Amino acid sequence: MALASAEASPTPSSDHVARMSELLGDAPERRSERLRDLRLAEELPIEPNPLYRKYGYFAGVDLAHLDLARVGSPVAVPSPLPGAIQLVHDISGLRVHLPPELERLGVQLASPIPSSAGRTPAEDRLSALAQALVNRSYRLTLPDGLPTPVRVQEISVLSEPDQSLSIDREIRVGAESQVLFTEEIFSRPAGAHQRFLGSATRWDLGLDAKAVHLTVHAPDSSVVSVYRRDAVAGERARLAWIYAGLGGFRTKIRNRTRLQGTGAAVDDLQTFFGAGQQSYDSAIDMTHQGTDTHGRSITRGVFRDEARGMSRGLVRIEAEARKTVSFISEHAMLLSKGARSDTIPILEILCRDVKATHSTSVAPVDPERVFYLESRGHPTSSAIRMIGEGFLAYVLEHAPIASLRDLLYPTLSRRWDGESIAWGPREFPTLPELSVVGTETDPEWRFDAKLR
Repeated sequence: MALASAEASPTPSSDHVARMSELLGDAPERRSERLRDLRLAEELPIEPNPLYRKYGYFAGVDLAHLDLARVGSPVAVPSPLPGAIQLVHDISGLRVHLPPELERLGVQLASPIPSSAGRTPAEDRLSALAQALVNRSYRLTLPDGLPTPVRVQEISVLSEPDQSLSIDREIRVGAESQVLFTEEIFSRPAGAHQRFLGSATRWDLGLDAKAVHLTVHAPDSSVVSVYRRDAVAGERARLAWIYAGLGGFRTKIRNRTRLQGTGAAVDDLQTFFGAGQQSYDSAIDMTHQGTDTHGRSITRGVFRDEARGMSRGLVRIEAEARKTVSFISEHAMLLSKGARSDTIPILEILCRDVKATHSTSVAPVDPERVFYLESRGHPTSSAIRMIGEGFLAYVLEHAPIASLRDLLYPTLSRRWDGESIAWGPREFPTLPELSVVGTETDPEWRFDAKLR
């Protein structure tokens, strides 16, 4: 597979973006912002840091055929989970179900977000394009001291040819409130051209707030995706990022977390399964600013055929961030000679009173483990599959969601078998009710009640 660091990636024209802005009813200032971001998408490189450009696997991206004015009928969706907020993004727009009992408690949801104020400036081509093409946005505010945890289920479905779906969201969690947010991305196979998914999220966690953000990425092999996620954690706030990459063509993920408050903590857990010509490019940035903060990043990927993976993590500990404990782990398993992965952990430590460690590896499947399973009667292909699935399950077992490994296994199994996860009129491969609990490695994660 050729590298794409120096290649131009065709993008929609300014006329198409202006037409989309007109259909969305943008103010003149917002339209100017979009056109500015589009110019950046034409000028910026795929990877801004020259040290990593040779690792960027974005060959073959061609988004010139996107139909930014396409409209259509809403897709069928499952009924909302009991007591949960449901948000659905599809070709028809944004549909929201906000339970009346949550409204009475002061939960607020506003759409659209009027401007791009507060967003991190784009540093690369695809992130700038995602900002230019934002066509769904909302702000969710949870007040202080909610008596029970809040469940938010967001479902995004790419159902039409040449479709572009770019979502921008802001979520504020008040002091002592708790939320489980699931972001679920699916598609219907449609057309010969690539489609685009942009997802930008900004979390603001107050005192003693707890939030879990689980992403299940399972679109078909024509989808180019860009995730940009930022979070600021206040005093004793806790956040878990969980990402399961199970589909798509090219996927870029950028996670930035600032631990500002004393005692703040973050878990960044990511898994990838790559097959065919898929590629994943993930960068994690954890910045410790407050004292007694804790950060943990665990990334694991399994790649076969001609799939590619890139994982780099940066832990920065500021000079005043005493008593910090931080760990970063990046490991990849290669199941074929054509697969490739690069892992680059980085520690930047400006304070002495800390503990920070990292580990990394890229290797083929262990032949001794394969031989052991073969000696127990398993065929070679079955043995390799069991080892690969167990390798990824290690990450999911560290997630603060009960039985997450079992819940995601059917999707992983179908991807392993080369099947698509198509969204149908009655087939909804969405997540069920979930429970946030502690794990053996992290019993403190337990929330006060079951999250639905």
